[in-house]
Amino acid sequence: MSSGVRMRVAGRTKGATRHRGNPMRRVLPGLGVLVAGVALTLFAAGGVSAQIPAVRQSPAECAPPAAGVPNGKQWQAEPGLSIDPAAGYTAVLETNCGAVTIALEAARAPRTVNSFAFLAGEQYFDHTRCHRLTTQGIYVLQCGDPTATGTGGPGYRFPDENLTGAIYPAGTLAMANSGRDTNGSQFFLVYQDTKLPPNYTPFGRVVDGLGVLTRVANAGVRDGSGDGAPSQDIVLNKVTTTVG
Repeated sequence: MSSGVRMRVAGRTKGATRHRGNPMRRVLPGLGVLVAGVALTLFAAGGVSAQIPAVRQSPAECAPPAAGVPNGKQWQAEPGLSIDPAAGYTAVLETNCGAVTIALEAARAPRTVNSFAFLAGEQYFDHTRCHRLTTQGIYVLQCGDPTATGTGGPGYRFPDENLTGAIYPAGTLAMANSGRDTNGSQFFLVYQDTKLPPNYTPFGRVVDGLGVLTRVANAGVRDGSGDGAPSQDIVLNKVTTTVG
């Protein structure tokens, strides 16, 4: 997955700022979210939820990231299925800006949840930076790339799941990709109801900590545009998954 292909979420809207010379900022019809070399598009699932009120927070309100660097491990093939699709799984993203708790949808996206749990168990996500924020057209924060460039990944890819009727409301966790069946490690978190085509595997929903995402989003994009590195540096200090 270190082939240099950028993973994204598509969804730029008419009138949104167009970035040149940086493929990480290009988007599909709408606004883009990157995943380990894969293009993503976000849609709201389960109906439209209420708009999230603006919560202003300065970058200084987040703590410094925990000491450490991504391990950047690579694998030649997707891990074998080791989860129980009938069981309930929870992921906790411990970031320097607060914790985000996610209910994973193993029954609907077993291979995706299996890969995510495998990578979390290998500490693959630990100390990785969320490298992309979009604040125009679609509202997502993209993470899961140990290189923080939009081109990184675990060395394997796996097929899409759970796309029939997929939508992307606030709180959705979905895979970023660079095309059909190109999922790796990059994922995005939807912080405000977003309309995207059903091209990105949704595999979880935020049950606690959505305010962490909105505060990062309200700090804006570092270069002042609507699509790029977040102004507020947000790092996944540790990612864990549990069952039961």
